[in-house]
Amino acid sequence: MSDATPPRSGPQGPVVRRVPHGDNRERLVCDDCGFINYINPKIVVGSVVTLGDKFLLCRRAIDPRDGYWTIPAGYMEERETTVEGAMREAWEEAYAKIEIDALLGIYNIPRISQVQMIYRARLLDPDVKAGDETREVGLFTWDEIPWDDLAFPSVHWALDHWRRTQGQSDFPAFPEPVQGL
Repeated sequence: MSDATPPRSGPQGPVVRRVPHGDNRERLVCDDCGFINYINPKIVVGSVVTLGDKFLLCRRAIDPRDGYWTIPAGYMEERETTVEGAMREAWEEAYAKIEIDALLGIYNIPRISQVQMIYRARLLDPDVKAGDETREVGLFTWDEIPWDDLAFPSVHWALDHWRRTQGQSDFPAFPEPVQGL
């Protein structure tokens, strides 16, 4: 008797990397059934949440950047709008009930295949606590924000964009900052 795993027979799934008919870039394709595995950018939704002059931040309990602070944000789920996703992420990460005010920024981050849509929001109830992906939550004034311990550049961008729109009700969504200028 052999300890080797016998070879699989039948369809193997999308394992061939080639340019499918009618496309212009390589994809993983199943030559058995024709399935094309499109790997597309992920959409991240989140919000800069305030209560008076304080900002809601969450200390991450997961990688990447475990232990660093962030705004409530995460990947969109199927069959939800970006606003619904941002509200869900605030609830999952901080049990925060929020009201979305405006779209603050749309950040394109091609090096990690993400588009981030960040909203401006108001905390409706100060009773917040850490969710499953969060070590702790905190409400910080601008001067108390742990700037050196923020998890991602986009958190800095979003907080800066919030500050630039303070007191405004009508403004265009900010893009990611131009790098290298």
